Amino acid sequence: MEIGIAYDLAPQATGPWEPNDLYEEYDSAATVDAVADALGRLGHDVRHLGGGRSFLRAMLDGACELVFNMAEGEGSRSREAHVPAVCEMLAIPYTHSDPLTLAAALDKAVTKTLVAAAGIPTPAFAVLESPDEDVTLRFPLIAKPVAEGSSMGLRSSSRVTDAPSLRAHVMRLIDDYAQPVLVEEFCPGPEFTVAIVGTGADATPLGIMEIVPRRGQLAEFVFSTEIKRASAAAVHYRVPPEHPARLVQRAVEVAVGAYRTLGCRDLARVDVRVDAAGEPSFLEINALPGLRPGWGDVTILAERYGVTFDELVGGVVCAARARLGI
Repeated sequence: MEIGIAYDLAPQATGPWEPNDLYEEYDSAATVDAVADALGRLGHDVRHLGGGRSFLRAMLDGACELVFNMAEGEGSRSREAHVPAVCEMLAIPYTHSDPLTLAAALDKAVTKTLVAAAGIPTPAFAVLESPDEDVTLRFPLIAKPVAEGSSMGLRSSSRVTDAPSLRAHVMRLIDDYAQPVLVEEFCPGPEFTVAIVGTGADATPLGIMEIVPRRGQLAEFVFSTEIKRASAAAVHYRVPPEHPARLVQRAVEVAVGAYRTLGCRDLARVDVRVDAAGEPSFLEINALPGLRPGWGDVTILAERYGVTFDELVGGVVCAARARLGI
């Protein structure tokens, strides 16, 4: 079938950007080309559609049979909903979650409120619009922009242990990202990420991967922008996790429960961490996970489970086609 890829590219220039992770969510041309090549090897005709106005013009000029959505959008906290909203307006089938889910999943406070209402454990949290607001949460805390992905705004210093440090960190985040800050109680235990495919009752975990710091104490570990950029030099990706089966299974259950509660479709990645009481707790979800070969958490996880990149990309298309009946 004819499949168009919707995407937003990171600028080629190296900056300096302020903050320096301003385009962390956006894809490289190499990632888009890798997905296009995989689709081509699977027998599909591929169109590069871009994002934003370019995507809209392309769709108005002539729709394709299916849009493979990788577009992060630009602007508001609903930016990831832009492409699927256009697709729905023009009755064009597309992969991944719908506009409501993508908008809710990007806003961490909305996500956690919905997940908690469904009875899924998640750390106690507050949303601060000013560094002068008081919180009644228990330190240590972790602070991050409320509506960013790809660890944007998350630094090794984001774990804070007292009110003055929290105030300084919240002030920096508000200045840098011009949005409220999510503050939540820090989980000191093992960190997992779970890739899930499918929709609704058919949603199935592709696998679970533990993220283990190579240096420092686990109880203080933050999977920050700096750590992600350093990748294998800073962390070890452990598949399968070396923990009791009950703990690992519970982490998967928390992840699948959050995926289904939020109405995710086709593919998403859920981050889970063990809290101070020793129980897995939902952190956040990425309903448009990165697909950079050998780099993105989902692609690394899939490879460790013996799933090739072509199979991963093809699986997204197959899940969407089954859901859509096309």
